[in-house]
Amino acid sequence: MLTTKIRRRSLAAGLAAAPLLPFAARAQESGSVKIGVLTDAAGPYADSGGPGSVLAARMAVAEFGGTVLGKKIDILLGDTQNKPDVAGSLARQWFDTNGVDAITDLPVTPVAAAVLQVAREKGRTVMITASAVSEFTSKLCMPTSTHWADDTHALTYGTAAEVVKQGGKNWFFITVDFTFGKALEASAKAVIEAGGGKVLGSTYFPIGNADFSSQLVQAQNSGAEVIGLAAVGNDQVNAIKQAAEFGLTRNGKQRLAGFLVYITDIHSLGLKATQGLTLSSGFYWDQNDAARNFAKPFSASRNAMPTKNQASIYAATLHFLKAMAQAGTRDAIAVNKAMRALPVDYLGHPASIRRDGRVLYDLTLYRVKTPEQSKGPWDYYTPIGNIPAAEAFLPMNPACAA
Repeated sequence: MLTTKIRRRSLAAGLAAAPLLPFAARAQESGSVKIGVLTDAAGPYADSGGPGSVLAARMAVAEFGGTVLGKKIDILLGDTQNKPDVAGSLARQWFDTNGVDAITDLPVTPVAAAVLQVAREKGRTVMITASAVSEFTSKLCMPTSTHWADDTHALTYGTAAEVVKQGGKNWFFITVDFTFGKALEASAKAVIEAGGGKVLGSTYFPIGNADFSSQLVQAQNSGAEVIGLAAVGNDQVNAIKQAAEFGLTRNGKQRLAGFLVYITDIHSLGLKATQGLTLSSGFYWDQNDAARNFAKPFSASRNAMPTKNQASIYAATLHFLKAMAQAGTRDAIAVNKAMRALPVDYLGHPASIRRDGRVLYDLTLYRVKTPEQSKGPWDYYTPIGNIPAAEAFLPMNPACAA
């Protein structure tokens, strides 16, 4: 069984004042190399991250050999509770007191943004694998951050464009009332309108919403052909489940489209409820031998196949350690320069890191199989197209070139 280092302290009461930087720097250099997985440990995004994220990071450490620059490699787990103040305080404690070299995962935009700010002050590494807004490289970039998640532009480009091509011209959005949801909706709207479609309206809900009846009534009354779900995790699962119970798509005049869809969502809902759903992703456990070689031992420990967030954590952690070895130092600037220079193995897909920190790779467009097409557990996706990295991701903002 995996052991995790969980530091649970009363953040509400406030943390002790940060030590002076020279002391923190000495603590970092003298101790083990530490990578902190800052995730949603028990909330709505725990299935796509949570304990599985820690497992992915530990698998990368084991693959690398367990040491780097003569130092043991430790993985720490922290629970953001999906609150930016909690995440920022824990990141500051990790950097100042624990000598943490890098932080990864970071679900929801405000959480990731809060940790980025602390990392900027402290000159440490951040590898964002969960939060998806494209602003992390277009506006909030820094020399020691990299963005590994399929971002909002990439997520919407393939899915929305494909649905519009198939005749889904009129859309209505059910959107999580968070920066990520609104950014995803805005990106999708641009793609829809560029393809000749139209967004008829939208409605919003808070994270952890239990009752979608109001939103579903508005969606039904909109008359839109496509109901776009700008959501993620348990919220999206609950919305799809309640839409089926509500009979939203029963008459065949309306259909659902998801964007940030995890394989755990499909597993939770079942193929009967999700068959035919179109989605794009940079990772699927059965995409090639490299992905399967990672996914099978992961599944043996978790009884679930890895999500693309967890796969990105594995790839990011392994790449970070390779770069540290290449740089010959724990200095964050030097390590991140090496990260950008080295080729990236993104679970069997060639990838690279642009100067602004954007990790570039092709995405695959998938259609969820019918129950009859599936050959067994977790056999859920059929590839139907490829989205080249040059199309999936926004061009680099010259101001963000590190």
